[in-house]
Amino acid sequence: MAGIDVQPTPYCTVMTTVSTMEQAAELARGVVEAALGACVQIDTVRSIYRWSGAVQDESECRLTIKTHRARYDALANYLATRHPYQLPEIICIDLGGGSGTYLHWIDEQVGMTL
Repeated sequence: MAGIDVQPTPYCTVMTTVSTMEQAAELARGVVEAALGACVQIDTVRSIYRWSGAVQDESECRLTIKTHRARYDALANYLATRHPYQLPEIICIDLGGGSGTYLHWIDEQVGMTL
């Protein structure tokens, strides 16, 4: 496919969820301002999970953060120390490829350019 780099990349998306749009926006803004992520998308999702022995059915806000793999540890620490949940979801998914110009933009936003 034209414009798509299919080689392994040092980029990833990091996901977490919170209870409210206000919490999501606050975390997202902080991540971008700290240059830990280039972009954060916020979606409303329905989560069904087991917690304290009971099945929960909750509306949550999912943050999808685009970043460089080298920034993951700092990002995960940032999220963990500011997250409102007792056990926050912090999941990292490596990207197999993407538009070269978009990936370069991620580098610029998170301070990975030389």
